[in-house]
Amino acid sequence: MAIQKLLVANRGEIAARVMRTAHALGIATVAVFSDPDVDAPFATLADEAVRLPGAAPADTYLRGDLIIAAAVATGADAVHPGYGFLSENAEFARACAEAGLVFVGPSPEAIASMGSKVEAKALMAAAGVPVLPGATVTDKTDLAAAAAGVGFPVLVKAAFGGGGRGMRVVHTPAELADAVDGARREAASAFGDGTVFLERFVVDPRHVEVQIFGDSQGNVVHLFERECSIQRRYQKIVEEAPSPAVDSALRAELGAAAVAAGKAIGYIGAGTVEFILDAAGAFHFLEVNTRLQVEHPVTELVTGLDLVELQLLVAQGEPLPPSVTGARIDGHAIEVRLYAEDVAAGFLPATGTLHRFRIPALPGIRVDSGVVDGSVVGTAYDPMLAKVIAHGPTRADAARLLARALDGAHLHGVTTNRDLLVGILREPDFRAGRTDTGYLTRHDPATLAPSRAVEVHAAAAALAAQAGHRAAARVLGTLPSGWRNVAGIPRRVSYACGGGTVEVAYRFTHRGLTIEVDGAELPAVRLLSAAPDQVDLEVDGVRRVIAVHQVAGVSYVDSSLGSTALAELSRFPDASAARHAGSLVAPMPGAVVGVLAEPGAVVRAGQALVVLEAMKMEHTILAPAAGTVTEVPVGPGDQVDTGQVLIIVEGTET
Repeated sequence: MAIQKLLVANRGEIAARVMRTAHALGIATVAVFSDPDVDAPFATLADEAVRLPGAAPADTYLRGDLIIAAAVATGADAVHPGYGFLSENAEFARACAEAGLVFVGPSPEAIASMGSKVEAKALMAAAGVPVLPGATVTDKTDLAAAAAGVGFPVLVKAAFGGGGRGMRVVHTPAELADAVDGARREAASAFGDGTVFLERFVVDPRHVEVQIFGDSQGNVVHLFERECSIQRRYQKIVEEAPSPAVDSALRAELGAAAVAAGKAIGYIGAGTVEFILDAAGAFHFLEVNTRLQVEHPVTELVTGLDLVELQLLVAQGEPLPPSVTGARIDGHAIEVRLYAEDVAAGFLPATGTLHRFRIPALPGIRVDSGVVDGSVVGTAYDPMLAKVIAHGPTRADAARLLARALDGAHLHGVTTNRDLLVGILREPDFRAGRTDTGYLTRHDPATLAPSRAVEVHAAAAALAAQAGHRAAARVLGTLPSGWRNVAGIPRRVSYACGGGTVEVAYRFTHRGLTIEVDGAELPAVRLLSAAPDQVDLEVDGVRRVIAVHQVAGVSYVDSSLGSTALAELSRFPDASAARHAGSLVAPMPGAVVGVLAEPGAVVRAGQALVVLEAMKMEHTILAPAAGTVTEVPVGPGDQVDTGQVLIIVEGTET
């Protein structure tokens, strides 16, 4: 049956990506959107859209009944689940079939067989695929005995779902109970099921996965491997194809194991078999993702295939075409996930309005994005803004191109991990292919991010601001700010930047321009032109054209030196804004899911006090020093903003 109208049961970049292929095939599309996504690009890209009232995933994108009702109401004949949410929910796939809708994915039986990672491991072991020792956790499980049987260190994992949620590494028995409880809460919030299990934790392996494709005629093939070893919080941030650690012989072994896994469950559609690869070249089964992966673009770029198009063709009952069965690797592709997060603060999610989102359209660069200028990044969903992918003849070519594109991007209004990604792509171990899941443990993210020349950017921000002031002046608009016939004191402006402050002092005289930043004079300054949005400035013999974007008192500055956000400080601070000493504040917006200390409690340094949840991940607020809790102004279920006081501990500093 040819698909005529496709409902995409997802949001963000993957919803838009599926719709683009559907439109290219002449298929009409339907979007579903939550209240926070009312202005999201994917909602208007679709031919039709249906509102899912609410914000939380459990009320919107996890409501299979509402999604099927939307499909029926709009006359859709197929549903594409994307990734995450209901993409690996066998009951949803079954409900689609019962409603007369084509589910673009494997059968409910195949999803169910892999939906529980515990059952999946048993099935793979029976099929001859190497697996790691593990144990299921129930309310009656003796955790200490189960962990001892598996062997420390152990990994607590969500039995359903993925993406790094519901995962904890445990090194000692004393940590086990808290890790299991936290993983259960996180898994229940993200996937609607809090079941977890224990698995032997292999220290610093490579994470290598194989793309498989099956059709209803019984064919299952592999489309080579991807390496996804560089991760933070067990979530991938850099992916590539092919793996620099896999030669042709190992590729054949991995491919054969992946195909065996697919055939064992009668797989139809796109799927991924994930393995860990140790230093000796031995690999072990992790899981089968019965859906399209976030990182599927790298496979598309090295094979020339459109995996979404193939999903739709297979869902219509067509066999895999020769382009799939005869696929070959062409060049190398690297993908990075651009997240709204504060790397320096421990990868905490970041929120705000994305005032500008521009990535250079270089040849060989692909951007899969779910945001545009003006998009609001909230706490309800995953903080990924876009995937940026480069394809080149060699791995080195792809890495250089991708770093260049990221370095030239204008990302204003929300803190991102862009600098970390650039640092990784230019780091010698990465360039040499020496990557594994311990990469970000050995390489401190704070040192990977390239240093930025704040002084020049601060000077440019001040000059752009003065140009804006003069452009708005009603008299003598051609004169620079602070100009006097007789030289006077310099103009001064202070900025908050990166947790510190920067002070700029500049003065125009008949001899030219002098600029001091934090008391140090910039050498040999020559101003060629200054406008509110661009400064052409020469410092110490090097000329740069510097872009400046001013929004609500913040100057976003971009040049060959990188990107800097500078928030202008008031000359007269508001004393009433000071907090009570000992206030511990929310590092990001979110929901309070646990308060672990009451007023009057004596706490030790490092003790957990409050647990927040943001973007389906838990974040624990710890006591910075010993003290006594004097006030707890929040409670479980409260929504808090960045900087809001959560708890006050007497004896600590603000």
